[in-house]
Amino acid sequence: MQFSVYQQSHIGGRKINQDRMGYLYTREALLLVLADGMGGHLRGEIAATIALQSIATRFKAQATPYVRKPERFLEEALQQAHADILQYTRDHAMPDSPRTTIVACLVQHNAAVWAHCGDSRLYWLRRGQVVGRTRDHSHIEYLIAKGQADASERATHPDRNKLYNCLGASTPPKVEVARGASLEPGDVLLLCSDGLWSMLPDEQIAQRLAATSIVQAIPEMVATATAIAGSRGDNTTALAIQWQGAGTPASAADPSVVSTQMVPDGEVTSRIDAPAAAAPGPDDPFDEDDIEKAIAEIRDAIEKSSQVLK
Repeated sequence: MQFSVYQQSHIGGRKINQDRMGYLYTREALLLVLADGMGGHLRGEIAATIALQSIATRFKAQATPYVRKPERFLEEALQQAHADILQYTRDHAMPDSPRTTIVACLVQHNAAVWAHCGDSRLYWLRRGQVVGRTRDHSHIEYLIAKGQADASERATHPDRNKLYNCLGASTPPKVEVARGASLEPGDVLLLCSDGLWSMLPDEQIAQRLAATSIVQAIPEMVATATAIAGSRGDNTTALAIQWQGAGTPASAADPSVVSTQMVPDGEVTSRIDAPAAAAPGPDDPFDEDDIEKAIAEIRDAIEKSSQVLK
């Protein structure tokens, strides 16, 4: 497999960046994940971190070197991430569980399968057109589907930020898994948080990704969305790949290009980003050391639980 990849996150006008993103790959499989911790609940960044590490652990156990049943993998991985968040809540006697939206995409054998809970989105683009996109699990999308609101109200409706599906809630998530998409060289897969798509219309996202490489388009879109949102804007995060094919020869000219041909059998390469927090305010009981300690606890617990998958 060969693809170019780029990811970036901006804290926006918030005290802490609760978005998390990352990708992992073997010789024959690539996993992309993005989570947006929900700011209306305690420690959303913890939920997002747990989700990424839980899903990554399952991928490392099952991608040997590819995942046998991709749709089932995504369904079970997101459900396990939800269970791990609830377990963390119990272990730390938290009054309410942290929550996060999630979108994940598995690419192998020239095809992509994706799943999501909430309003973190995946866009599948080809030759400047959006040929596939996740549907937000939000009240406004529900109203549009029922004919009780117009699609033009997506950006302005008062219920646009009300979600009915996520990881970490008291009720189990409903994981929506998309059909497999056959990829062509040049196709782009973009995963992003609502900090990006709520500021940039789909048409503009498609135009920018068609006009230049993802290495240039992603930072430009993140910067534009952040500027539009202003000082009270949300975290803005994007992770994208441009597919080049399963058998394309490796190219050393572009540092953004990844060729999995050199990955040894049985190994997994990963890059999971956890953005640093802003300086804690006087009313914030958690400082950066507390957060790092919590993340280390999460990692240890998930590594121990992963033994059952092997």
